[in-house]
Amino acid sequence: MRILGIDPGYATTGFGLLHAQRGAMRLLQYGQITTPKDLPFEQRLVMLYDDMMRLIEATKPDVAAVEELFWGHNITTGIGVSHGRGVILLAIAKSGVEMAEYTPMQVKQAVVGYGNAEKRQVMEMTRRILHMERVAKPDDAADAIAIALCHARATSSLLAGLESKKTGR
Repeated sequence: MRILGIDPGYATTGFGLLHAQRGAMRLLQYGQITTPKDLPFEQRLVMLYDDMMRLIEATKPDVAAVEELFWGHNITTGIGVSHGRGVILLAIAKSGVEMAEYTPMQVKQAVVGYGNAEKRQVMEMTRRILHMERVAKPDDAADAIAIALCHARATSSLLAGLESKKTGR
């Protein structure tokens, strides 16, 4: 299964593409989509949509795993990110790719085993699990890889649970 992890934003959107099969995972690609600060906001959203459509077409994921938003202290930034996330969800829906959503706590739990883990712990465990030489940069891409990893682990645990019910083990 090809999993496209997405850390949504309108200025910077991180992505990470994993191949996961029977518990084995391999990082295929990661990076970020950025929009220029000097463009009007609505044009940045158009650019984000077009780039997301190109990314989905180029990577051909089986599923897109998107982080749900966590509202921090800066509500103005949060609103802009919400608009960006909406555009990302639209691109995924229009492309026909299956989608899953995870909260930051779910990602931390799946990757580190502790829902209140620190960001650096998530990044380091992602690096170790995927046998990467170093933590992915930029941070948005590292976050997206962790989101894809969360989905891979959630899916494999669900499949394992179904298979054990079938076999009675």
